[in-house]
Amino acid sequence: MRKIIAALTMLALSSTSALPQDANLSPPPELTPAGARLVMSKVVDGFIRPGYRRFAETSGQLTSAMMQLCMAPSPEKLKAARQAFATAATDWARIEVVRVGPVIEKNRFERILFYPDRKGTGLRQVQALIANPDETATTPDGLSGKSVAMQGLGALEFVLHGSGSETLATDANGFRCRYGLAVAGNVQKVATELLQLWDNPDGIARDWKNPGPQSAVFRTPQEAMTEVLGILVHAAEAVRDQRVESFYKGEANNTFPKQALFWRAGLTFPMINGNLQGIKTLLDTSGLRDLLNADQQSIIGSIDFVLTSLMRVSGTITPDVEAAVTDTTERQKLDFVLLNSRDLILRLNDSLGGGLGLGAGFSFSDGD
Repeated sequence: MRKIIAALTMLALSSTSALPQDANLSPPPELTPAGARLVMSKVVDGFIRPGYRRFAETSGQLTSAMMQLCMAPSPEKLKAARQAFATAATDWARIEVVRVGPVIEKNRFERILFYPDRKGTGLRQVQALIANPDETATTPDGLSGKSVAMQGLGALEFVLHGSGSETLATDANGFRCRYGLAVAGNVQKVATELLQLWDNPDGIARDWKNPGPQSAVFRTPQEAMTEVLGILVHAAEAVRDQRVESFYKGEANNTFPKQALFWRAGLTFPMINGNLQGIKTLLDTSGLRDLLNADQQSIIGSIDFVLTSLMRVSGTITPDVEAAVTDTTERQKLDFVLLNSRDLILRLNDSLGGGLGLGAGFSFSDGD
């Protein structure tokens, strides 16, 4: 594996220098309203709506699994609930890359997943609630009035995998399980809201798919394309900044494994992989490649190579985060993910942005 990591790193570094940045390249093609509408239709109908639909379905299955666990607890039911959590969480990771639109309204994003929680505020709130039960947290209305950190997947991970979670296999209708059921139901409710908002033919989907003077969101094709690129860049930044650097920065004595997302459930790296899958699927589905000149097509190919390499390596990292940050071979994989996630940001922001005519040095992160 060490040789594989080294080879992939060298390939990634060599392909960086091969990116088309020659001054003799043809100028970017003019972005037409028709071209922008086609891309935005693919983004909405081919990625966003299916992503939220899948998450709404699996969050519903998670709610059902929690209900069955509470009614008739057993080790098998606990295992099924944990698996349903893993499925819903990784489905969220794929569509989580969309950090714009309705999901950032009414604290929906944080109500699904409050992370990073660098000071551990949410964890302390959940632990305190379980230690000192408050029945209002087991009802939809009561839970909605609590901190967002107590309402989402982060809270449910502690319920299912944190200290004392083994009691879920024997304690019928116990407070811990009923609270977890309320959390699962809350996540399902938010997921359903998001799906309904994007499925409404007269709502945000219409404005996204028809950029122009009539749109309440994008007045020009350039604004629409900037949004799509912004989604991709923000998602790549989140992988680096929130998913990896939250617990591993590359230095020998600068690791914080218990700050990694879902370390108890062993889902830290599946969540990273899910984010990367979301980026790749959006890039492939959107048809951005078709907006580039023939001599710039390799931009997409190089991005795809980096994404595929990142997914391959992150998919082999041990789920034990403490072992991952101490074992030499596992650290090499983490270093690879850290290095190439930074490279991915540059490829998306600078190379693809330039190829689409948004100008060298344009920062999608800042909206400049």
